[in-house]
Amino acid sequence: MNLSGLRNWFVLLLAIGSGAFTACNMKTSGDEVAATVDGKKIYRTDLEKYVQNQIAGSNQPLSDEQATSMRLRILHQLIENEILIHRAEKLGLLATDDEVERKLNEIKSPYTADQFNQRLQERKLSLDDFKRDIRRALTADKVLHKEVTSKINITQQDITSYYNGHKAEFNLIEPRYHLAQIQVTTALEPQGGANSAKAHNEAEARKKIQTVLTRLEAGDDFASLAMSFSEDTTTAPNGGDLGIIPEQSLKQTDPATREAVMKLKAGQYSPIISVPNPATKQVGAFRIVKLIAMEPSGQRDLSDPRVEQEIRSQLQDRREQLLRDAYYEVMDDQAKVENFYAQKVLSETGASK
Repeated sequence: MNLSGLRNWFVLLLAIGSGAFTACNMKTSGDEVAATVDGKKIYRTDLEKYVQNQIAGSNQPLSDEQATSMRLRILHQLIENEILIHRAEKLGLLATDDEVERKLNEIKSPYTADQFNQRLQERKLSLDDFKRDIRRALTADKVLHKEVTSKINITQQDITSYYNGHKAEFNLIEPRYHLAQIQVTTALEPQGGANSAKAHNEAEARKKIQTVLTRLEAGDDFASLAMSFSEDTTTAPNGGDLGIIPEQSLKQTDPATREAVMKLKAGQYSPIISVPNPATKQVGAFRIVKLIAMEPSGQRDLSDPRVEQEIRSQLQDRREQLLRDAYYEVMDDQAKVENFYAQKVLSETGASK
């Protein structure tokens, strides 16, 4: 489980379901144990909740083999998490009720109460289920920070050595633009974003994007408005962030957007941009684009703080992943794990699981 970006993890959790899956029929008794970790039982019904969550909302059946593979994978994750929970108990690092509530409120903040509850229902989760998962994620994060992350030290010499050995990576052949957007569409179909009512025609879309512009001019945060108003379901959960776009890719966007971006300085946002629908030639959307940063072409020097931070983050991530893998292996060796579901799969090869 990704433990560092819980809000993004939650949004991803809500988004899962667009893949090619539906639940397979599976009979389980309420007390059937899928695995134990140091005597702590992981029940088959709890395992199935996670499986159902991942395959909800899809319309293509899983084969028996695919379903079994998914359950084995999810059960492995639950076992790893239970091992960390036991370690947290020994270290006194269990997440508190206050920490869980703060994180829950942070996750809920872009949503109305009805929207949040609807998304829980769509994912077949109760609020207690979700709070339990938050507690586990926060607890695991605290353990890994104490046992792994806090022990990593990236020195200036590490950064310099990496830069000298990888200079070509920092030689940009063309400028790059880090962009974010808030977009609303005029389409009739309900393809709007997760955080606001969908505009159903051009007049509604124009009114909605004007509201956004007015609030931007009043000093409201761009990312917060994107999460609340943008109908681009891909970027809205991340504050409208479009990522870093090379100049060549920018040239392939619609002329109005390209022209607006080229006039911006870092930190500025554009006026309202009308985006035509290529098929109808009518207005298909309105957007406001923000230029977060622009990097010119050419060799980027180590003295550039962005280069140093990029290298530091890359080295940090690599070492953290290496140490985390090693840590899990050590914890696995110390724990007593019995995976009854895996044993059942082995003993019933070819049968429906």
